[in-house]
Formats: sequence, C-alpha cells, structure tokens
Amino acid sequence: MRAYRVAYDGQPYHGFQRQPDVATVEDTLFDALRALGVLEGDKPTQYAAAGRTDAGVSAVAQTVAFEAPEWLSPAAFNSELPSSVRVWASADALPDFHATHHAAWREYTYFLHAPETEESRVRRAVDTLAGEHDFHNLTPDSAGTRRTLSTSLTREGPFLRVRFRSDGFPRQLVRRAVSLVGEVARGESDVGRIERALAPEPMLGGEGVAPAPPAPLVLTNVSYDLSFTPDEEAARRTRETFRRIRTEHDTRARVASRILDSVR
Repeated sequence: MRAYRVAYDGQPYHGFQRQPDVATVEDTLFDALRALGVLEGDKPTQYAAAGRTDAGVSAVAQTVAFEAPEWLSPAAFNSELPSSVRVWASADALPDFHATHHAAWREYTYFLHAPETEESRVRRAVDTLAGEHDFHNLTPDSAGTRRTLSTSLTREGPFLRVRFRSDGFPRQLVRRAVSLVGEVARGESDVGRIERALAPEPMLGGEGVAPAPPAPLVLTNVSYDLSFTPDEEAARRTRETFRRIRTEHDTRARVASRILDSVR
C-alpha cells in the first residue's frame, strides 16, 4: 500500500470526486493510472482519498492511497497527468491503511480579499467559529454536523488568510463559514449573526448562509501517522507548474488593473 500527496489547481475541474460527463481530479488520476497499466477495473485496489473538494477548490496535500507497484514513483505518476495535477510525494503504508478514515485532521485555508478591514473585528468572528459546535446551519448535510474546529487568522497584504482545521468537514462548511467572516469583514453583519448560525434553531429563508466562492480555498494539509518523502524531480516540476500559474494570474491582474485605472 502506498499513499501519494497530490497538488492541483482546482479551476479546470468540477471538484475532486469523479462524476459522469464532467472533468474531475479523481477521474484525471484514474485516467493516468489506466494509461500506465496500473488500473484495469473501475478503481485501484483498496483505493481511498483523504476527502472531497468542491468544484474550483485547489489542494496542496490531497492524499490518495492504493496498492501500487514499486516502480510507481510520483514522477512516474506525473508522466501521464496534465500539468494542473501534480503528485509530489509518497509514503509506504500498512496494508489496512485508509486515506479517509486514518486522517487525524484536515486543514483548509481560505484567502479572503479584505484590504481595508479592521482585523480585530474579523479575528473575533473567526474565534467565534472555533471550538465544538453543531454546524447544521452551515452545511446541507443532515448527519455528522457536530465538529470541533480550530481556526486562525493571518494578514497577508490585502488578504486575510483564514485557516480551519478539524478531523472532518461537512459539505460546504468552510465556504459558508467564510461567508459569515466576509460579512463581518465588510461591515454587513456582526458576530451575532455567527452566533445565530451556531444556535440549535434552524436558519430559514433569508437567514441562510450561501457558500463563499471556491477559488480562494485550498486543502493545505492532511495529517497521518506516515512519513511522506518528496520526489525531488516531481516536487521541482510541481513548483515550476505553480510558478507559471502564479505568473499567469499576476499578469491578468496587472491587465485588469490597467483597465480599471484607465476607464474613468
């Protein structure tokens, strides 16, 4: 059994988990394994993934595990993958290892654009979400909604980096939590709205919280009792890929700024 760390740009994909008729990260991984002669059936033997990410959400440390041949290094895996999906590290695991069930915790990071926000107000909002709560008002799930969340807030230039860590996340929890934090950051609501969302009573109608946009969200870590070893060549090419993606985004941002400054 071997576990692999997978980084990907979520923009071209309809989420991680495979779906009919749309491109997903998982389908892309399976296509690569099929091209390498590793996969003959529906999915690899004893396959599992750390979790699902929504359409447009990216990852640094998505983790998949399955019975893999010795020669399947991250670099070999990447030979049949598009540049938007990169395997960059691997670890040997026990035969009964399960990438979903054996994760001690998962960490998501959201980059909230808030250049002129009073940070102390936002920090109070983020702190209110921390601890054990029933997050039933922040997910479409009907079970598994009671979770213990740890949070942190860091200023990075015009962005607030909001980190969420838990042993598991109901669907859309992070993006809906960020929506509440964004409302506070923009002065549209106060911490009382977050406290209302964490209350036992259901939020109805216009009280509901819509999920924040997916693009600024990244699955940044998944913790296991494993020792992952980066593949030097695969890691180098991963850095090159995301350096190019960053340059493309920076260039588009510069063009948009020029148009914004010129149209009066």
